[in-house]
Amino acid sequence: MKKIKTIDLWGGILLILSFLIWSLIGRNMMITIIGYVIVGGWQVSSMAMHAYYHWFNEKKGRRWIYGWITVFSIITMPLGSYILLLFTAPVMASYYAWICYKEVYLKMQRPLALLK
Repeated sequence: MKKIKTIDLWGGILLILSFLIWSLIGRNMMITIIGYVIVGGWQVSSMAMHAYYHWFNEKKGRRWIYGWITVFSIITMPLGSYILLLFTAPVMASYYAWICYKEVYLKMQRPLALLK
Protein backbone atom coordinates (compact mmCIF):
# COMPACT_ATOMS: atom_id res chain seq x y z
CA MET A 1 0.00 0.00 0.00
CA LYS A 2 2.83 2.42 0.81
CA LYS A 3 4.28 1.97 -2.68
CA ILE A 4 0.91 2.81 -4.29
CA LYS A 5 0.45 5.84 -2.02
CA THR A 6 3.97 7.07 -2.77
CA ILE A 7 3.32 6.77 -6.51
CA ASP A 8 0.01 8.59 -6.00
CA LEU A 9 1.71 11.40 -4.08
CA TRP A 10 4.64 11.98 -6.41
CA GLY A 11 2.55 11.40 -9.54
CA GLY A 12 0.12 14.11 -8.42
CA ILE A 13 2.91 16.52 -7.53
CA LEU A 14 4.64 15.85 -10.86
CA LEU A 15 1.41 16.50 -12.76
CA ILE A 16 0.70 19.72 -10.85
CA LEU A 17 4.21 21.08 -11.37
CA SER A 18 4.49 20.03 -15.00
CA PHE A 19 1.18 21.62 -16.00
CA LEU A 20 1.99 24.73 -13.98
CA ILE A 21 5.31 25.16 -15.77
CA TRP A 22 3.84 24.24 -19.15
CA SER A 23 0.99 26.75 -18.82
CA LEU A 24 3.37 29.50 -17.66
CA ILE A 25 5.74 28.87 -20.55
CA GLY A 26 3.04 28.35 -23.17
CA ARG A 27 0.73 31.12 -21.90
CA ASN A 28 -2.16 29.28 -23.45
CA MET A 29 -5.43 28.98 -21.56
CA MET A 30 -6.18 25.64 -23.24
CA ILE A 31 -3.06 24.09 -21.66
CA THR A 32 -4.27 25.28 -18.27
CA ILE A 33 -7.74 23.78 -18.79
CA ILE A 34 -6.22 20.47 -19.95
CA GLY A 35 -4.03 20.51 -16.83
CA TYR A 36 -7.06 21.09 -14.60
CA VAL A 37 -8.87 18.14 -16.17
CA ILE A 38 -5.89 15.75 -15.97
CA VAL A 39 -4.87 16.66 -12.41
CA GLY A 40 -8.51 16.59 -11.31
CA GLY A 41 -9.02 13.20 -12.95
CA TRP A 42 -5.90 11.88 -11.21
CA GLN A 43 -7.17 13.06 -7.85
CA VAL A 44 -10.73 11.83 -8.33
CA SER A 45 -9.47 8.38 -9.37
CA SER A 46 -7.15 8.39 -6.36
CA MET A 47 -10.05 9.28 -4.06
CA ALA A 48 -12.17 6.52 -5.60
CA MET A 49 -9.38 4.01 -5.03
CA HIS A 50 -9.03 5.13 -1.40
CA ALA A 51 -12.78 4.85 -0.88
CA TYR A 52 -12.91 1.39 -2.48
CA TYR A 53 -10.07 -0.01 -0.36
CA HIS A 54 -11.06 1.99 2.78
CA TRP A 55 -7.61 3.58 3.10
CA PHE A 56 -7.53 6.53 5.51
CA ASN A 57 -11.26 7.19 5.17
CA GLU A 58 -12.13 7.76 8.80
CA LYS A 59 -15.32 9.73 9.26
CA LYS A 60 -14.71 13.46 9.69
CA GLY A 61 -11.10 12.99 8.58
CA ARG A 62 -9.30 15.22 6.08
CA ARG A 63 -9.83 12.86 3.15
CA TRP A 64 -13.52 12.37 4.02
CA ILE A 65 -14.16 16.13 4.15
CA TYR A 66 -12.16 16.69 0.96
CA GLY A 67 -14.17 13.97 -0.75
CA TRP A 68 -17.47 15.62 0.10
CA ILE A 69 -16.21 19.02 -1.05
CA THR A 70 -15.17 17.41 -4.35
CA VAL A 71 -18.52 15.65 -4.78
CA PHE A 72 -20.34 18.92 -4.10
CA SER A 73 -18.09 20.71 -6.61
CA ILE A 74 -18.74 18.12 -9.31
CA ILE A 75 -22.50 18.17 -8.71
CA THR A 76 -22.68 21.98 -8.93
CA MET A 77 -20.64 22.20 -12.14
CA PRO A 78 -23.73 22.02 -14.40
CA LEU A 79 -25.23 24.88 -12.41
CA GLY A 80 -22.43 27.22 -13.46
CA SER A 81 -19.79 26.96 -10.75
CA TYR A 82 -17.01 26.87 -13.37
CA ILE A 83 -15.64 30.29 -12.48
CA LEU A 84 -15.47 29.42 -8.78
CA LEU A 85 -13.79 26.09 -9.58
CA LEU A 86 -11.28 27.87 -11.82
CA PHE A 87 -9.87 29.63 -8.77
CA THR A 88 -10.38 26.94 -6.13
CA ALA A 89 -9.01 23.99 -8.13
CA PRO A 90 -5.31 24.87 -7.59
CA VAL A 91 -5.93 25.24 -3.85
CA MET A 92 -7.80 21.93 -3.73
CA ALA A 93 -5.04 20.18 -5.72
CA SER A 94 -2.37 21.51 -3.35
CA TYR A 95 -4.43 20.52 -0.32
CA TYR A 96 -4.92 17.00 -1.69
CA ALA A 97 -1.16 16.67 -2.29
CA TRP A 98 -0.61 17.78 1.34
CA ILE A 99 -3.12 15.14 2.56
CA CYS A 100 -1.27 12.45 0.59
CA TYR A 101 2.08 13.66 1.94
CA LYS A 102 0.85 13.46 5.54
CA GLU A 103 -0.52 9.96 4.95
CA VAL A 104 2.64 8.61 3.32
CA TYR A 105 5.31 10.21 5.46
CA LEU A 106 3.58 10.63 8.82
CA LYS A 107 0.77 8.09 9.21
CA MET A 108 2.55 5.17 7.54
CA GLN A 109 5.72 5.27 9.62
CA ARG A 110 6.80 2.28 11.62
CA PRO A 111 5.08 2.09 15.03
CA LEU A 112 8.27 2.86 16.99
CA ALA A 113 8.89 6.02 14.96
CA LEU A 114 5.46 7.32 16.00
CA LEU A 115 6.40 7.11 19.70
CA LYS A 116 8.97 9.91 19.44
